[in-house]
Formats: sequence, C-alpha cells, structure tokens
Amino acid sequence: MIYTIALVSFTLYAVLDTFVIPRTYAVVETSSQTASITAYSAASSSSSAVSSKTQTTSSEAKTSSETTDASAETSVESSAAENITSEAASSERTSYSEPVITDNSYDDGNISITITEYREYNTSIYVADVKVSDASYLQTAFAQNIYGRNITETTSTIAKENSAILAINGDYYGAQNTGYVLRNGVIYRSTSSDSSQQDLVIYADGTFGIITEGETSAQELLQSGAVQVLSFGPALIENGAVAVTKNEEVDKAMTSNPRTAICMIDDLHYLLVVADGRTSASTGLSLYEMAEFLQTLGVKTAYNLDGGGSSTMVFNGVVVNNPTTSGKKISERSVSDIVYIGY
Repeated sequence: MIYTIALVSFTLYAVLDTFVIPRTYAVVETSSQTASITAYSAASSSSSAVSSKTQTTSSEAKTSSETTDASAETSVESSAAENITSEAASSERTSYSEPVITDNSYDDGNISITITEYREYNTSIYVADVKVSDASYLQTAFAQNIYGRNITETTSTIAKENSAILAINGDYYGAQNTGYVLRNGVIYRSTSSDSSQQDLVIYADGTFGIITEGETSAQELLQSGAVQVLSFGPALIENGAVAVTKNEEVDKAMTSNPRTAICMIDDLHYLLVVADGRTSASTGLSLYEMAEFLQTLGVKTAYNLDGGGSSTMVFNGVVVNNPTTSGKKISERSVSDIVYIGY
C-alpha cells in the first residue's frame, strides 16, 4: 500500500511538473551575446522618438549554461531587449502618422497590414500581408513576459499586453525541453533539439533564414546577427520552392490541421498566415497543401509554426480566425509565445 501511494504521488507530481506547475528559467548569456545586446540597445535608443515602448533585461537574470534539466534553471523576471533593431534599419523609420484602420487593414506610414481570407482545400485561410519600414516592428513576446515552462496565456492576451497591432501564435517553446530559444537578441535556451531540427532565423535586417540545429549553435547564430530563432518547423518554402513532401507531417499531427505559418516575400515584406481546421466548415491543411498555397502568393521563405488548437490570428485586439482544439468548441488555446507586429 505504501509503495502504491508513493508511486501514485510521484506520477501525479511528474504530470503536474510537466504540464501545470509554472517554472521560470534563466537566460543563457555569453560575452559575445552581451556585446550584441548592447549594440541592439544602442540602435533602439536612436529610434526612441517614434517607438512607443521598450523593455529592459531584468537585472537579476543570472548568467548560466543551460542544461537539459529544466528544473535546475533559475528565474528571470521578464523577456529582454524588446524593439531590437540595427542602426541601418532604424534610419528607415519615417515620422509616425495617425493610422488609417479598417476591419481588415492598418496603415500608419511605417506599418501596412492587409488581411485577406482565402478558401482553398475546403479550408478558410487568413493571410495578413505586412510591409514595414523597419525590421524592428517584427517582434516576439512571451506569455506574461516571462520565459519558462507552463507559463501560458492566450494569443490575444499576450498581444494586448504588448500593444500588438497584429499577432499570431509562436512555436510554443514551453512544450519542449530542447530546441533553440533566441528572442529579441537574447538566448534563453541553447540546447539543440536534434541534429535534423529546422529553425527559422530572423536577422537584424529583417531577412529570414532556415538552419539545422545540429549544424550550428545558438551562440553562432547570435554572432551572425540573429534576433529571433523559432524552433518548430519544418520549413515549408525555401528559395521560392516547396520544401516539404506530400507525405511529410509534424510528429503526432493529423494530415489536415489548423496551421500557422510566417513567410517572407521580399525585404521587409512578410505574410503571417493562419488556417482554420478540424470543423465541418474548415477541414484544415496538410503541410504540403499549406506550402503549395503559399507558393502561389510569391513567398520566398515560409516556416511552419505551432498548429492545431494553437493556431490563432489577432488583429487590433480581435481574434480573426476560429481557433479550436477538437472542433467541438471555438476558443483560444493558451500558448507560451507570439510573433507580432507592433511598435
């Protein structure tokens, strides 16, 4: 009886620790990273006249080497170095003007967004066409502005907390113990997922790149100018060509699913895309179908983010699509991070 009670208690704790108990983690910093953050911060300061928010790194975040044992990591109070940009990009910002906003568009001279709904493969696909004057408008944010495990909020809540104009869910880094997490110029996790894991790298000039974690380190990416690294995948389009096969799928995912993707068409020209699924009104897409659709829009690089019940698009505080986990109820799933457009 004592053995049974101990086993049940341990199992319950393991489940709660994995899926429920929040844990904040420490930033992984190196001397080269510190120099990069300083450079980014200086560049951000030069554009502060047109930027309405900045955030700073918590002074109590401890320098550490990340281990695979997540519970050994200590807390960090907030995500760091928001509104990171290069000096060259900052110079491209124009004077802010009163935005012109409709139900599906936004334009203030620096940021232009137009959302269009498409109907393909018996699926509703929402495409936000985004053009910005400066790469720093493309940002990421953590739930509660904290990096850790089981720290989640809905996409719309995180978007509101960061004054996002447009937001989609990110890679749900908190559901994994490995995979690079580099956000806004700060390395939070440097442990590689596996030798074949494809990541999306967003560089300081706003360009996209696809890398394989086993071929480079997070520190090397930071030194090469990476500002964001998203670890989900796979790449959908590379150099304008479809990069997935008809039979390729995310582990444990159904063939037809709600999907989220982020794409680059040209310099400072992006698409943020969400497809509904798992309902009679919208079947969902396979990875190949999503890639094939995006190719028709002239995308050069496209990357698959967390899908299923996480797939959500928010525009000016309103959820654009119909997120669902089971198809029985339309509601947002709480996630660990977002990608967004904002000042």
